[in-house]
Amino acid sequence: MQSIASLPKAHLHLHFTGSMRHTTLLELAERDGHRLPAALVDEWPPRLVATDEKGWFRFQKLYDVARAVLRTEDDVRRLVREALEDDAADGAVWTELQVDPSGYTSVFGNITGFTELVLDSARQAAESVGIGMGIVIAANRTRHPLDARSLARLAAQYAGRGVIGFGLSNDERRGSTSEFAPAFAIADRAGLLLVPHGGELLGPHHVSACLEHLHPARLGHGVRAAEDPDVLARAVDAGVAFEVCPTSNVSLGVYSTIDEVPVRDLLEAGADVALGADDPLLFGSRLAGQYAVLRAAQNFTDAELATLAQMSIRRSCAPDELKAVALAGIEQWLR
Repeated sequence: MQSIASLPKAHLHLHFTGSMRHTTLLELAERDGHRLPAALVDEWPPRLVATDEKGWFRFQKLYDVARAVLRTEDDVRRLVREALEDDAADGAVWTELQVDPSGYTSVFGNITGFTELVLDSARQAAESVGIGMGIVIAANRTRHPLDARSLARLAAQYAGRGVIGFGLSNDERRGSTSEFAPAFAIADRAGLLLVPHGGELLGPHHVSACLEHLHPARLGHGVRAAEDPDVLARAVDAGVAFEVCPTSNVSLGVYSTIDEVPVRDLLEAGADVALGADDPLLFGSRLAGQYAVLRAAQNFTDAELATLAQMSIRRSCAPDELKAVALAGIEQWLR
């Protein structure tokens, strides 16, 4: 078997604070005297079940605690650089990092200033690490849809200048998907990739709602589409790719074991699948780990893993030249 870390791939589902190294979290918390909960220290990675609202609240609370250790511009630059270093070590040649700038304004000021800091950090990290990076601006389902429109206009302002997509995250049981359609229309007119979350905590009907109202090019998670062949067929016909995060799905209680994550069902239906780590800080597994668990638990062959890597490259926003080199590298990996 070939080394997974040497397989060229793209990382298309990674959240900003959730990309932080655990060691960095501990160091920054100690610097500023932040007392971290046991779930982020002695019991890390935490046990999380988010299939009910209480569980999701606990998950979100841990995320908020981690966000609070980011206090300076250097902290942000360090997080972005280390996320890219970790992806490069896992064989990534391109990373798309998703961030909601409104979640950081209490420390860093207005959303424009924080967005520019993240974009500059991404440029610096890409130059120093030697792999590419694009930024996805994501709205929050738990906030008013008008906030999503403001973020969509912000994303549009930086389209072509580091921002490559627009997303929608947080608890998909909150808010009405249709009310976020105007925000996605703004992003679409700016030529941004539309990449909302959907079909993880809720079933196939939520995938249908995303297809109808948000018109995604890729769907964050989307695994529950496998429960309804008609919905899955609609997604495939629409050309939607699925950003599947196996360890995240199990950690949050969507599935009991890796065996149940329906990666093959999606592939057999004709869908493109790109594996992602989601929030390594909370789930304890990074990009290469997603390939490794499919190899171990679902007996994915090297050829099948290579196919997943090819899909991740093709469905990314990486420059065409980078894609061509990466795809050639995958063929070489197989040989």
